[in-house]
This record gives sequence, C-alpha cells and structure tokens, in this order.
Amino acid sequence: MVIKVNGENLNLEKSLNIAELLMAVKAAQPEYVTVQLNGEFVERDDFPKVFVNDGDEIEFLYFMGGGQRD
Repeated sequence: MVIKVNGENLNLEKSLNIAELLMAVKAAQPEYVTVQLNGEFVERDDFPKVFVNDGDEIEFLYFMGGGQRD
C-alpha cells in the first residue's frame, strides 16, 4: 500500500497505526509531533488506535514556541 507522509510517497507492506508509523519513519521528536491524517488532527491518545490505509495522507507537524526579543 502507498501512503503520503509529509508530501512524500511511502510504501508499506501492511497497515500501521500512527504510533507504529512514527517509529517506522524515525520521526524526529515523536513526543512533540502533532499528526494530521487526511486533513484531520489525530489525538495523541488515539495514535495506537488509528490505522493508516492505502492512499492516506499524513502530515507530521511541529509547533515551535517563540517570543519577542527586546
């Protein structure tokens, strides 16, 4: 099956849940990643329960805080 991760095609032999996918792609800082599946945000508690399917589009998003310097 083929899914798209951050705009790149990824071939998978079987369906993985989001937690497994994060490990499979060696996502940087998985404890801080926000996941969007087909345009919908996935709750962190649901990562082990939500599986990807052929043709899905996944985005790994990292929100960085910052501030103004005076």
